[in-house]
Parts: sequence; structure tokens; C-alpha cells
Amino acid sequence: MPAIVNVGPPRDVVEGFMWGREWVLLTYKHPQLPCWLLEISHLLTGSFRWPQYTLSQLMISTTFVLVYLLARDIMGSTRALAAVLLMPSIYFFGWPTPQFNHDYAQMPFWAAISWLLWRSARDGRPGWWLALGLVSGLGLYAKLSTALLLVFGGIWILYDSRARSRLATPWPWLGLAVFLGVAAPLAVELVRLDFMPLTYAEHRNAWVLANRARLYYIGVQLAGLAVLPIVLALSGLLRRQADPTREPVQAHPAPERRAVVYLAWMGLGPALLIMVASLFTGTGESWGATMYNLVGALAIGLLGQRLGPAELRRLTLLALLCVVGVSSAYAVTRWTGCNVLGRLQPMCWPARSISQTAEAIWHETVPGPLGIVGGEDGAAQLAGLEAADQPSIFTNLDRRLAPWITDQRLRDQGMLLVWPTGWQLTPLQQAWIAGLPVKTALFQWSLKRRPIEISFAVIPPGRASFPSDPAGPPDPE
Repeated sequence: MPAIVNVGPPRDVVEGFMWGREWVLLTYKHPQLPCWLLEISHLLTGSFRWPQYTLSQLMISTTFVLVYLLARDIMGSTRALAAVLLMPSIYFFGWPTPQFNHDYAQMPFWAAISWLLWRSARDGRPGWWLALGLVSGLGLYAKLSTALLLVFGGIWILYDSRARSRLATPWPWLGLAVFLGVAAPLAVELVRLDFMPLTYAEHRNAWVLANRARLYYIGVQLAGLAVLPIVLALSGLLRRQADPTREPVQAHPAPERRAVVYLAWMGLGPALLIMVASLFTGTGESWGATMYNLVGALAIGLLGQRLGPAELRRLTLLALLCVVGVSSAYAVTRWTGCNVLGRLQPMCWPARSISQTAEAIWHETVPGPLGIVGGEDGAAQLAGLEAADQPSIFTNLDRRLAPWITDQRLRDQGMLLVWPTGWQLTPLQQAWIAGLPVKTALFQWSLKRRPIEISFAVIPPGRASFPSDPAGPPDPE
């Protein structure tokens, strides 16, 4: 549905594509595994139109499979299936997923860590501990907040007697060594960048505190879970007692208490901690998206004795309705938002037309390839996204935020300055383009509203000196 109705990619996806082509380990925001995946999807398909949506759903589907594997180990295959069938009713597995970003890239890692830790503590085999160390290290490359789940996992190892007994064997420590080896390059890069991702997170939290209500984050999380109890009720799992005349769908004992504790601790512990912290620090509304992987498994762990064939059929139907309903509502809302209501959302911007126009304007003046785009970040990223020359983005016109842009490169390649009508150039940027022609192009985006106006100025190689001082922190939104 998103590939059909979205003219342009969501904002985080455009940024991810532009950063992915640089192949850096870390930016001022996050580690770059999600951006690498976006770039790989483009290299494999040649398209910026649909691969990111497929990639996002692959992440979600992989998460479902991993949750099933964990739940199957704890409560059997049929109850595990029921646990997964509850997941489409959670907002975070549906509506926001077309915007593939770090939150969704890390989602399967959280599910995998939870499963591998349970297996490692249960079986004690070296392969499970080594796999846990590897996946835990790679999870940090998706997003640094994976460390929060690792902390909760470490606390559980110390709490649970069976898991704690494994510490007397060498395998957990070898797994730890694997983790440290995988994470070491990221730690080195974090130090080299002067911990800028942590500074960005602090800046973002401060923005949330200043611009959102104190309970905003908690409200978003509760709203995202609001359909789950409705599905539980409609399926019949919330009735007071099981039907005594009906056999359960699977003869499997209820999960042991330590398993339910594990699901609650790993599945709700990080989310509840972040909710409490949001009252004091501020937190982005989508940052908890990956923290609800195990909610369905926990619900079935507590209510699974009420699961019969009829309940499983209802869960299957309700899951299908959630998937189809959310996809259809997304398509209708996005299309009407752009074309009927005239709301300029990132998905309304005609990315391909903007890129083609930008490249054409550049080549009218400069015979060499378009190497750098900059200006207003949103418009500049779209200008470079589908350009055949594959230019780099000069993020926020700040070389700290775009270390792939050097003085020598700016002198040799110049830059295409891009900005929409209403965006104010700084005095320095006005000096760059003084005496240069500025071309403004119109781009249709809605059936109801007037076209978008975007201006382009070609700063040829050797034309301007570029700032050595940072332009300031980017807008967190």
C-alpha cells in the first residue's frame, strides 16, 4: 500500500538512503546499519520506490518469527502462534512501519536477544552463548538503545538461579568476548565523534520537554497498545473461566513461573522504565516502538489456558483484519491527506521530479557530476536522492554532521544549494550565491493545492569559501 500511494519516501527513509551511500559507521544521530540496509536494497533493485517498504516488513516478519520461537520454547507451538497473532493489533507493528528507520531495524535484534538469552540459560550450550554475543553486538549497530535490553538481560541472569549457574561455565564469558569484539569498532567511533549521538539524544529529549506535554510519551505508548485488550476480549481470552466442555487446542502445560517472569521482565521492563524516565527527561514518541515484542507472548502466557480452537480462529481472523484494515486505512489517509485535504506531508513530495530537476539545473552550468547537495535538509535530500550522480548530502551545512564533506571536496566539486520558498538563507549562504542565477521550479504534489516552489543555486567548483564553524544543532524534528 505505501509503495502505491506514497509519491516520496518518508523523511527518515530519505535521510537513510542519503547517509547509506556514504558507508560510514556512525553519524551524529545513530549507528548506520539501517542506512547500509537501505543502500543495499537500492543496489540490488535500482529503485528508491518500494524496496524500503519491503525491507521494513521483512524486519517485522522476522520479529514475528523470533517471538514465535521464544514463545514455542516456553509454551508450545500453538500458544506461540496465538502470541504472534496478537502482535498485529499493536500499533507499532503496523501504521508507522513504512518509515523504515533505526527503531524498526533494531526490532528483530530485540526479539532475537530475548530468544537467545532464554535458550542460552536453558540449555547452556556454547553455540547459544556465542550467538547471543554476536547478535547483541550487531544490535548496537542498529541503534544504541539496544544496550538497554542488554542491561535488563544481564540483571535477569543475576536474578534467575538457573541462568546464574551458567556463569560457572566458560561459555557466557566467551559470548561476552564475542560481544565486546563486535561492539569495539562502534565504541571507538563513538569516542572519535566525541559522543555526538548521545549529545543528539540529550538535545532531542530537551526539545520534547519543551514542546510536548509531560504525559505525552506515556499517552502515545498506551494508545499504541489500546487495541490489544479489545482483541483479547473479542477472541474470548478475557472470559473469567475456560469452557469446561471444550478441550484445549493443545495439551501443553502452563508455562513455568520463571518463564512468565522472564517475559514480563524483558517484554515490559524496558518500556516501563522509559515511560517513567519520560516524565523527567522527555522521550521521542516512537522510541519505544521496539519494546513491545513480547507483549503478545506475555498475554498468552497468562491467559493461554483459555485458548481453544474457537479462540484461535478468532485470533486469526482479527489479525487478518488488523493487517488489511491498517494497510487500507494508511493508503486512504495518505492519499486523501495529500490530494483532498492538501496537507503537505513528506510522502507527498515528488522525489523523482525534484531529483531530476536538480540534476538538470546543475549540468546546465557545470560539466562535471553533481557531487554535493545542501541547503534546507529536507529539500536537499530529495534533490540528491534519485539523481544519477548519487551526490552526498551536506547535512545542515555543518561538517561535523557530514564528515564526508571536506574543504578539498567542496573546492573541487562545488555544491548545489537547494531550499523551498519560505526558508531563509543565512548571510553567509547569500554571499555564496551573490551574482549567481537562482532558478525556482514548481512541483505538483496535490490535486487541490498550488505547487511547491523550490529554488536551486549552482555554486560551481572553486566559487566560495565554506564555513569552518558549525551551523548549530539540527532541528530534532
